[in-house]
Amino acid sequence: MSSLVFYKLLAIFIAVAIGWFVGRMRWLGGPTGSGAEASDPARVLSNVAFYIFVPALLFRTTARLDLASLPWLTLAAFFMPVLLLLLLVYGVQRWRSKVNEAPASPSVQAITVTFGNTLQIGVPLAAGIFGEAGLAIHITVISMHALTLLTVLTLLVELDLARARPEKGGLAGTLALTVRNTVIHPVVLPVLAGLALNASGIALPAVLDEVLQMLGTAVVPLCLTLIGMSLAYYGWPKAWRGVLGLAALKLLLLPALVLLVAHWGFGLSGIPLSVIVMAAALPTGSNALIFAQRYRCQEGETTAAIVASTLLFVLTAPLWLAVLSAI
Repeated sequence: MSSLVFYKLLAIFIAVAIGWFVGRMRWLGGPTGSGAEASDPARVLSNVAFYIFVPALLFRTTARLDLASLPWLTLAAFFMPVLLLLLLVYGVQRWRSKVNEAPASPSVQAITVTFGNTLQIGVPLAAGIFGEAGLAIHITVISMHALTLLTVLTLLVELDLARARPEKGGLAGTLALTVRNTVIHPVVLPVLAGLALNASGIALPAVLDEVLQMLGTAVVPLCLTLIGMSLAYYGWPKAWRGVLGLAALKLLLLPALVLLVAHWGFGLSGIPLSVIVMAAALPTGSNALIFAQRYRCQEGETTAAIVASTLLFVLTAPLWLAVLSAI
C-alpha cells in the first residue's frame, strides 16, 4: 500500500478521533429524550448533512455529468454485482427479520455491505496505484455510486416503511405512499432535478455552481467527525459477530463478486478491472451512517462496521492487489 493511501487512512482515523473526543466531552450537548423523540448532536448534524450537503453534492454531480462519455461497460461490470449483493443482503435480512424489528433494518444492513468509501480512500488509492488512467475510471464510478445505490435503497426502505404503516387504501395506498416518499426525498429529488437540468442542456449558473460546490465539500469532514461522535454517543455494540460479518461481506465477498462478473462475465482486464475491483474492496463509507441515522436504525452497528472495515482494509487491500497482479 502506498504512503499516500496510508496517510489518508491515518487522517481519517484522526478526524474520527476528533469527533469521538467532542462527543465524549459533550461539547455539543448530550442525548435527550427517548424512543422516537430521542435526539443528540450527532443525529442533528446528520440531518444537516442529509437535507443540505448531500443533496447539493448529488444535484451538482448529476447536473454536470457527461452521460455520453461514460464507460458504460465498465460501470455495468461494477454496478451489476454490487446491486446483486445489495438485493441479496436486503432480501435475506428481510426474510430473517422479526415482526417487531425496525422496518429499515434490511436496507441499513444492505447499504453497510455495499456502499464503499470511494472518495476519502478510493481517490488516493486509485491515483497512487493506477495513475491518471485509473483515477479517471474511478471518478466515473464515484459519479454514479451515490445516486445509484442511495436511490435503490431509498425505494426499498420507503416501501418497507409504507408496508409497516396501516393504510386504508390497501396495496394502492401503500404504493402511492412509497412513490411519494421516494420522490419527495432529500436524495432522490435532487438526483431527478439534476438529471432534468442535464437533459435540458442548460448549464448551471456560475454562482449556483459555486454554492453547490461549497456545500458539497462539507460532506466529507462532517461525515468523518459524525462517525466519532456516534461512537461516543452509541458506544460499541456488545455483539461483534454481526459487525465483523458485515465487514467481511464488504471487504471480501463484494470484490470477489465484482472480479468474477467483470473478468469472466464482461471480459475486463488490466487497469479497468483492477480499478473497479479495488473500488468494491473499499471499506464502508460514511454515507451508510447518515442513512442509518436518517431512519433511526442500527446506528451503533453501522458506526462500528465503518470503523472495523476501515481498520481491516489495511490487511485486505494488499490481498486484493496481489490477486489482481496474479490475474
